[in-house]
Amino acid sequence: MSSSTDPRMSIMRSQLSRARGLGAGGAGVSHWWVERVTAIALVPLSGWFVVQVFRLAGSEHARVVQWGGKPVNATLLIAMLVLTFHHMQLGLEVIVDDYVHGKAHLPVRLMVKAGALLLGLFAVIAVIRLMLSATRTSTV
Repeated sequence: MSSSTDPRMSIMRSQLSRARGLGAGGAGVSHWWVERVTAIALVPLSGWFVVQVFRLAGSEHARVVQWGGKPVNATLLIAMLVLTFHHMQLGLEVIVDDYVHGKAHLPVRLMVKAGALLLGLFAVIAVIRLMLSATRTSTV
């Protein structure tokens, strides 16, 4: 008896999944890939950041502002922040999907998205302000 005529197989799949032609792995694959891509991209960015923190350890505020005002440093820092908060959001969504059920699922998932967006936005604005303060101090 082939699996396509097996009555148990037709019961295991929902009518919607049969209509869409999706199996168990049909949904969520893109989420999984984005998680892996952000993790891979964060490896060199995090390494760069750790090296920079050790280089700037003990430096005066003006030196750190000067470092943050350089376009390459600010761009890499913003990229790291955006990827970090997006990766965090993806990971927390998986946890919410696995452990939060019922009426609380959607509000908690929305809170995770909003929290990641707000924290990421605050972090990016801080880097932009650092860049702007570096350009003000260099022109004075």
